[in-house]
Amino acid sequence: MVTITSYKQCTNSANETFFALLIQGDIELIKSSITGKLYATARKVSITSTFDESTCKALIGRKLPGSIKKVTCEPYDYIIPQTKEAVSLTFCYEYSNDPVNMEEAVFEM
Repeated sequence: MVTITSYKQCTNSANETFFALLIQGDIELIKSSITGKLYATARKVSITSTFDESTCKALIGRKLPGSIKKVTCEPYDYIIPQTKEAVSLTFCYEYSNDPVNMEEAVFEM
């Protein structure tokens, strides 16, 4: 399951505004490559919508079936906000509404 946590107003190439929903996946425990200790995190992505702002506000907190998956993509540069260091990444995250566990598969039927 994923949760809608917020929304943001965006502008397309034709200078038209629309809203994107910000969604967050379940908590994950990741081992730090530097310290070797575990830390908690969650994957986050945005998905475009056809909703107006009031609908987006009303959707905050709503859970959706599916997960946020790590997928391979063309290399791109990313600036780490805390350190301002530039790194080259070859993956991105995207929302998938495919059931990820038996419970989601059963309740989706």
